[in-house]
Order: sequence, then structure tokens, then C-alpha cells
Amino acid sequence: MLSLAESMATLTEIAESKPVKALAEAFAAAGHECALVGGPVRDALIGRPVTDLDFATSARPDETREILETIAQKTWDVGRAFGTIAARVHGEQVEVTTYRSDVYREDSRKPVVAFGDTIEGDLVRRDFTINALALMLPEMRLVDVSGGVEDLIAGTIMTPGSAEQSFSDDPLRMMRAARFSSQLGFAVDKRVTKAMTDMADRLDIISAERVRDELVKTLSTDDPVAGLRILVETGLCDRFLPEFSALREMQDDHGRHKDVYEHTLTVLEQAIALEKSRQSSPDGPDVTLRLAAVMHDIGKPATRRYEQGQVTFRHHDVVGAKLTKKRLRELRFDNDTIAQVAKLVELHLRFFGYSDQAWSDSAVRRYVRDAGSELERLHIITRADVTTRNKRKADRLEFAYDDIERRIDELAEQEALDAVRPELDGQQIMRLLGIAPGREVGLAYKFLLDLRLDEGPIGEEAAAERLVAWWAEQQAGDAQSTETEGEAS
Repeated sequence: MLSLAESMATLTEIAESKPVKALAEAFAAAGHECALVGGPVRDALIGRPVTDLDFATSARPDETREILETIAQKTWDVGRAFGTIAARVHGEQVEVTTYRSDVYREDSRKPVVAFGDTIEGDLVRRDFTINALALMLPEMRLVDVSGGVEDLIAGTIMTPGSAEQSFSDDPLRMMRAARFSSQLGFAVDKRVTKAMTDMADRLDIISAERVRDELVKTLSTDDPVAGLRILVETGLCDRFLPEFSALREMQDDHGRHKDVYEHTLTVLEQAIALEKSRQSSPDGPDVTLRLAAVMHDIGKPATRRYEQGQVTFRHHDVVGAKLTKKRLRELRFDNDTIAQVAKLVELHLRFFGYSDQAWSDSAVRRYVRDAGSELERLHIITRADVTTRNKRKADRLEFAYDDIERRIDELAEQEALDAVRPELDGQQIMRLLGIAPGREVGLAYKFLLDLRLDEGPIGEEAAAERLVAWWAEQQAGDAQSTETEGEAS
């Protein structure tokens, strides 16, 4: 939390910026109130970068658009029914929303919107006190109707009114509490967590898309583990990702290791650290990677077995990949993300065992081919999956993975490994063998791909010779089978 003088200096700097000053003057000239609200005010007060400019006004949506058109290069609706108009002013995107209140009916997924007339009424209906703050423009008057400044100082997430009423109005706020805990490093008030626990089933009326977006925002924070713990402990996670919650019931490595739930959270933390240190995601948090870290062991509960006095989780990678696809589809993730996360879950165990016996070049090529575009993420997930407290074992696995990455780089330099394909395409196969499109072409292509993976590049001429010889063997085998069948008949 900045000092009062520092906070006001920051807010003054924002208010004096060209887009904010132009917007404040335009609304004042039209006889309407205008205020910077919510996140920008909160972040300015605690010294976080202000990235969004959100405003509230007494003007109705049509009036807001008319005012914005006098100063904006462009305006557009982002939710007219909810009172929000967006614009680009002096190169900055801003959103202006009419004072309002949102209430969910018991059986509805969509809020009922009512427009209001005062900033105080608008702030009271907001999710948390730390977001129920407004800077009235242009007079620079801070409005705090529910003790938000005190909660910012204390690092506490609390609702303006009762938590039960707030979450009844919009159940997604329960997930937002967890996200803000991760994002700001704040503690959720005990009264709030109790209401979240008691009302977890209320989340069911929220659309899968909104739940997904809030989960993605939580995973995109610097410390998503804090928010995930809250989601699990309150029972909210059971409503949309029960396989993750179920990990708490699992004990790994016969009780000598972290339980699977704690292991998974550690993997997520380590994956994020590697994501940053390897600069694998320059455009921002890698949600695909982080989802894979969360989901990588969700197949364990379904595959847990006791064999000869030991606990096993055979094929939990394959089962986990199937569960991942099912759950992410239900959360309405896009097809590419679903496929990428499922592939990482399915392949996350492939490396283990390399340290016991180094792979052949063929096995390394197959590893790269199977990972495809997810190779860098697979490197990170595999390294992050090592959470053993045995330093000798951890060092051995780290050395082994350093070695496999080195070999991948060497092979890639030799033969463009990231684009491993047979040296003959389908048209060449059909021309050489004199066959039409069909199953035989696919079998021939597979033969050439296996040849490429096993022996590396051998050139088109050698590949053609090997293909013709293989085809002759296939034809001879088919003829012999036909002859045998004829004798039997």
C-alpha cells in the first residue's frame, strides 16, 4: 500500500492523462457525473500497474455513446444491455458503464440489470470492498462507501454488504474471491469463505463459459496455487473440476511422498517458474501449460490399484488425457487448447526411464514426433513433475533430461527433427507401387515413417528402393496366404 501522498500523486497522474482528462471534461460539459472506478483505483492505491481504464457515469447508454463520439476515434458496444460502451480516446481503450445494479434470479444464468442514479448506489452493488472505490472526475474526490481503503491496507477480501447477498446476486463472485487472492496476495475474510462454502452449489447457474474465463484468469496470475486452494477448500472446484478436488484423497508413493494434490500444486509452481526462466511464453502466462500441470495426474484416482502390497496407477496418463478432454469440453475450451492439454497429460510420463537406459536415436525421434508442437511445454511439464525430496534422485533425473534435450538439439541440427516426415509423399508412393488411393498407401506411408524414425534421413532414392522391396514382401505374403486358403478349402 502506498502512502496517501503517493496514492494521490498516482491518481492525479492518471486523471491528468489525455484520455481521462478528455473523457471527464466531455461528461461534465454534458451535465453528467463520471468516475474512474474499481480496479484502476484499487491498483493505483496499492502501487500496482494500472492497465485498464473503467468508468461509471450517471448517463444512460445512448447518452454515453453520444458523449464519447465527440472525443473518440471509435466507439462500440461491449454490452449495451448492461450499460457498457467502449471507445478509443487518444489511443487508449476505455469502457464507460451506466450506474447500475445486477441481481440473479434463483433459476437464471443471466443477471437482471437496473440502472441507477448515484455513484454510491453503484459501488455498493460491486463484488468486493477493494473494488468498490471511485475517483470522481474532474474534481478528484475519492468515494469509498464500504471501507475499501481499510481492507486494502489490511490485505483483506470482503464484500460491501453480506457475503451471502453478494454471492446470491452473482455467484461467479465466489470464484473471483479466489482469483483476487492469487492476484493480489490478499487473504479472504472468514465470513466470505464460509459463505462460499455454504453456497458453492449456487455456482451451477453460471454458464460454463464464464466459469472457464474465471478459471483462466486465476491460472494467469503469478500465484494461482493460492486461488486453487481456496476453490478446493470451499467446494467450488467440485462444481466444475471435481477430478482436481479428488486428488486430495490420493496418497502417492506409499505414504513416503507428498499426496497427489500437494504434488500437483508443486508441479504447477515449478512449471510456472520454468515457464518464466526459459521464457517459453513471451506473450504472457501460458494457460495451456498451467492447465496441463493441474490436470497431469487426474487419472490417478480412477487407476489406483493394490498389487502385491503396493499402490499402482497404471495407465493414469492415458486415462487422465481422456478425462481432461471431457472436462475441458464441458468448460467450453476451444478445440486446440483441449488437444494440446490432453497431449501433454498423455505424454507426461514418457521420459521417465530414460535415466535408467539411454534411448536410441530412433526413440528420441519418436519422442519429438509424438510431442509435435508441444515439445517445449512437454520439456517443462516433465521437469516440473520431479518433486522428490531425494536430492540424488532429483539430480539424476535433471541430468538425464539435460541429456535428452541436448540430443534433441543435436539431432535437430542434423536433420530438421521438428518436421520429421517420410522422404516420399503419397503421390510418389502411388506412382512407385502402381496403386490407387486407399489403405495400402497408408500402410506404405507408415513403413516409410518408421524407416525415417529408425534410421534418420537416407535420401529419396534409397527410400524408394526400400519401399519397393517392402511392397514385394507384402505382395508375396498376400499370395502365400491366398494359396494356403485355397488348399484348405
